[in-house]
Amino acid sequence: MAASGEPGRQWQEEVAAAAVVVVGSCMTDLVSLTSRLPKTGETIHGHKFFIGFGGKGANQCVQAARLGAKTSMVCKVGKDSFGNDYIENLKQNDISTGQNIIVIVAGANLLLNTEDLREAASAISRAKVMICQLEVTPAASLEALRIAHSSGVKTLFNPAPAIADLDPQFYTLSDVFCCNESEAEILTSLEVSSPSDAGKAALVLMERGCQVVIITLGAEGCVMMSQKEPVPKHIPTENVKAVDTTGAGDSFVGALAFYLAYYPNLSLEEMLKRSNFIAAVSVQAIGTQSSYPYKKDLPLDLF
Repeated sequence: MAASGEPGRQWQEEVAAAAVVVVGSCMTDLVSLTSRLPKTGETIHGHKFFIGFGGKGANQCVQAARLGAKTSMVCKVGKDSFGNDYIENLKQNDISTGQNIIVIVAGANLLLNTEDLREAASAISRAKVMICQLEVTPAASLEALRIAHSSGVKTLFNPAPAIADLDPQFYTLSDVFCCNESEAEILTSLEVSSPSDAGKAALVLMERGCQVVIITLGAEGCVMMSQKEPVPKHIPTENVKAVDTTGAGDSFVGALAFYLAYYPNLSLEEMLKRSNFIAAVSVQAIGTQSSYPYKKDLPLDLF
């Protein structure tokens, strides 16, 4: 994956209110398909190459948008061909692109800062759900959580890539704390290789102040725990033939944000079952965002 290295262009949503606001990253994925991984020092032939759109923040935003959510992103892209193509990709997915402001320093994703977040505070404070991750600086994500939390906006935090010494405020400011098994291991120092293990890790995270903890387990679904229901519950998923699991976790998070924003009266367990289903659909096609299903292609009983 590549984040643009040319001088960055700030990109944030317009005044129009969105139900789901995502603060996070946009990446351009450069993908080569091979029959196997090369050994050290070896060169092998790939049988296919393609460029796709990724980045955890954008992935989650795109999946929510494809399910019908009105979405906006707060992010930075490079002032280069990758950045231009990414803005067009967001427009094609009906995600608000807003106005562009030129800045003359490099490193697009990591240039998103707390001042930018304060400028986007109006958009964040009027959302129903705000998602953030750790592919931008922790300071930027933490500021986004503070703004959303102080405005009564439901916060969904995906601590990826995980940081072992995560600031304690991330736990207390997250209404929903959602990580996968490897991230849970880094955060808790516990091995997580089964739903039972995930339950133990979830308990540790709950003790740090989380209201709801969800640990995703790939083909095994996910485990949930909350302050209201402090007993781990395993939510299995359907068995499918996976073609490409890249971005499945982001599909799950984007779907969960959609349900939190548009179907708040559903039980959390039901939201997770539906999010599991949508993520399982995504792994049956090659690519990241290109594999994410649209509402029109999904069973009616999901909506």
